[in-house]
Amino acid sequence: MSQLIRLATVKDAPEVLSLTLRAYAPIRNLKIKFLAATADLQLVTNNIRRNLTYVLERDGQIVSTVTVRHPWNDPEHFSPYPFIWWFAVDPLFKQKGIGSALLTWVEENMLRDQVKAPAVYLATADRHPWLVSIYERRGYEIFAERVHDGEKIVYLRKILDETLYRMIENKEPLVSH
Repeated sequence: MSQLIRLATVKDAPEVLSLTLRAYAPIRNLKIKFLAATADLQLVTNNIRRNLTYVLERDGQIVSTVTVRHPWNDPEHFSPYPFIWWFAVDPLFKQKGIGSALLTWVEENMLRDQVKAPAVYLATADRHPWLVSIYERRGYEIFAERVHDGEKIVYLRKILDETLYRMIENKEPLVSH
């Protein structure tokens, strides 16, 4: 069984859309207004073009996806850190560690080690029955809440590099030698 994590291309948009709509069915059933839950091909294509959308393939099939939006590319950003969104796992592969593997790879290899991001954040609906606790078990902590389209949204942050995070948050000067 081969597994590959890579950046999505526009050619992947139909498969990413199909996966996302299947994965977000519980969100639609809960009547939570997440953009990904009702996405169309144009929206997914634009997302892949504008942001870093990663996919995890198993034997050539996309089974998980996650997008990273950077603060300099997102006018609605209210945090200086990258934003994780549109995280989805094919329902046939749920609870097999697939989503966790992709998210860990993006957090550690891409954001912490390559981008040098001191932290990352994401958002979910407060009333979702399991997402907040899943992210908290992954080391995310609630740092803000707001109402968006009548829905209470919880923002969770994960510190990826404690030293760099403290320097930025405390506005400490970077020391060069």
